[in-house]
Amino acid sequence: MTSTESQDSSLSLTFDVTRTRVVLRAATDFRDQFAGLVGHISPGAQSGPLTAEIGLDEFLAAVGELATWPDAAVVWEEALANLVTSVLDDADTAEQRLTGSAQLTAIGAPSASNVIDLLGASWAADLTNFQRRDVAALLGMRHGANFSVPGAGKTRVALAIFAAMRTRGEAQRLLVICPKSAYESWQFEAGACFDKPLRTSIMSGAPDPMAEVVVVNYERLARSVPNLSAWLRTASSMIILDEAHRMKLGSSGAYGAACLALGPLANRRLILTGTPAPNGARDLESLLSFVWPGHGKRVVTDAVGGGNLAYASSVLRPLFTRTTKTELGLPPVTTKIRYVDLPDLHREIYEALKGNPGARAGDLDALGKAMLRMLMAATSPALLAEGTTRYEPLAYQVPPLEASPHDSLNTLLKNLPQHELSPKYTEAVKIVAENVADKRKTIVWSTFVRSIMTLERLLEPFSPAVVHGGSKDRDDQIRRFREDPQCFVLISNPATLGEGISLHHDCHDAVYVDRDFMAGRFLQSLDRIHRLGLAPNTETRVTVLAARNTVDEIVAHRLEEKLEFMGGILDDPAVRQLGDLQEDETLSAGGMDTADIYALLAHLREKE
Repeated sequence: MTSTESQDSSLSLTFDVTRTRVVLRAATDFRDQFAGLVGHISPGAQSGPLTAEIGLDEFLAAVGELATWPDAAVVWEEALANLVTSVLDDADTAEQRLTGSAQLTAIGAPSASNVIDLLGASWAADLTNFQRRDVAALLGMRHGANFSVPGAGKTRVALAIFAAMRTRGEAQRLLVICPKSAYESWQFEAGACFDKPLRTSIMSGAPDPMAEVVVVNYERLARSVPNLSAWLRTASSMIILDEAHRMKLGSSGAYGAACLALGPLANRRLILTGTPAPNGARDLESLLSFVWPGHGKRVVTDAVGGGNLAYASSVLRPLFTRTTKTELGLPPVTTKIRYVDLPDLHREIYEALKGNPGARAGDLDALGKAMLRMLMAATSPALLAEGTTRYEPLAYQVPPLEASPHDSLNTLLKNLPQHELSPKYTEAVKIVAENVADKRKTIVWSTFVRSIMTLERLLEPFSPAVVHGGSKDRDDQIRRFREDPQCFVLISNPATLGEGISLHHDCHDAVYVDRDFMAGRFLQSLDRIHRLGLAPNTETRVTVLAARNTVDEIVAHRLEEKLEFMGGILDDPAVRQLGDLQEDETLSAGGMDTADIYALLAHLREKE
C-alpha cells in the first residue's frame, strides 16, 4: 500500500468530493480484473469500464477484497489509506470486545474506581457511580456509543472522555454536533466541568480557530463540512454526535452524509442518544457505521439477523453503554391508551377518505390517502379542509346542527364542526379538566399545528400555553406554563418540544391526541415529564387517545413493535413497557360528558 502518486499505477483509490464515497480507477490493461473486483465489493457500482464509485461504508466493509488485486502498483490517497488502517485497527478492537477477549485492565480501559485519575488536574466536576461506569467502559474503546436515558448525564460523560483524551495528548479539539436546544447544556457543562472553562464557540459562520470546543447544529452541518474539515485537520480532535438519532438515515440523508464525511477526521468518535433504534435495525446500523465505518453495519446485521433480540442484545452490549431509568431510581410511569368511537358523520367521511365511499355523492380523491392525512382525519377530517388562514382553528357549532342527507361528503368534511365534536378533543378536555380539579398541570401533544390551535380554543378556560414550530415566544410560553398558577396546560407537538426541555418539576400528566409512526419522538416527548429529579412518590401519568378502527390502531401496533425491538436490543424492559399500553376504559373524567363540553363551547362563544 502506498500513498505516493504514480503514473504507472494499475489501480488508484481516492475520496470523492463529499468524502462519503470512494472512487476507484484502473489502468486499461486491468479492465477485466477491475470488473471482477468491483463486482465483489459492490455489484453495479461501475460508472465506466475503468471507474467506479462505492459508498465509503460499503467499501470499508469489503476492503479485504483488494488482496485479490493482481498487481502491486496500487496508489492510495493518503487520507483514505490512513482511514483504512484506522478502521482495521478499530474493527480488531471492537471484535475483541464482542468476543470478550479484551481485558478491562488493559491500558486505556480503566475501572470505574480510578476514572477520575485519568481526567487530568483541570477536571473539576463530580461524577455519579453510573457516570464513572460509563466513562470507564467508553475509555476501553477507541470509539463508542452512550445510549443512556435523558437525565443520566451523557453530556458530562462525553466531556470526561474528552478530558481523558486531552490528558493523553490524543485530542486538543472537540466538535459537538447537536440540536439547537442542546447549546445551553454544552456551554454550561464545558464551563462547569473544568477549573478553567473550555473555550467554547457556537458556530455561525466559520469555526473559531482558537476554540477548544465548537458546537454546531445538524441543520447547518451540511454546508459547513469544508470549514469543519479544515478545523479538524489543524489539531488532533474528537467528534461527538448528540441526539445522534438525527443522522439515522446514514449516507442517504443530509445530516448522515455530513457526519460520515467528518467522522474519519477525528481520533475519537462518540455518539449520544437515548433512542438509538427508533425504527429498527437500520437506524442502529447507520449510527454504528459512523462509530465504526465498515464494521458497525455488519455487526448489527449479523446480530439481529436471526430475530433473537436477547441474543442480539448480548452480542451488541459490549459496544455501548446505557444507564436506564430503573438504574436512576425513577418512579414508574403509568401509560394507558384510551379508545374512542367515531361519531356517524366522522366515520362516514373517514371511510370515504380511506377508499370506502358510501352512498353519498362526492369525491375526496383530491385529498389522497397520504398517511399524515389519515392521521389527521382520525382526529377530525375537518382539519383537512382549507380554512381562511393556514392554521385556522376549527369552530364548533353550539348547539350542533343536523346534517342534511343531501350534503356531499366534501360539504360534510368542511362543515363537520357544525354537526359533531371530535371525540378526541372531548376526551382531551375531560382529562385536562380532571387534572385541573386536582391542581395538576398537563402537557397535551398533537402532531398538527391546526389541531394545536383548535385545542388552544377548546382549552381556553385553563389559560393554555402554546408552542409549535412557528411560535415566536416559545420561551415566554414555557415560562408561563411553569410559573403561572392559572396556566394549567401546555399544548405542543413532539417535533418542536420533543427534545431539549425539562418539564418534570412542574408537570406529571401528558395526553397524546394523536401519534405518528416515529417511536423516537414518542419516547423523547415522554422524557420531558419523566426524567431524573422526580421525587420518589411522584405519579407520572400518560394517556394516548386513539380512534377505533382507524390508522391510530396501526400506529399503536407499529410503535409497540418498534419499542419491543429497541427495548430488546437495549435490554431495557421499561422501553418495552411503553409500547404495551394498558387500555383505559375510563370515559367520564372530571364528571364531564359531551353536553358539558358543548356548554363550555357556548361559554367561550359568549366571549367572542
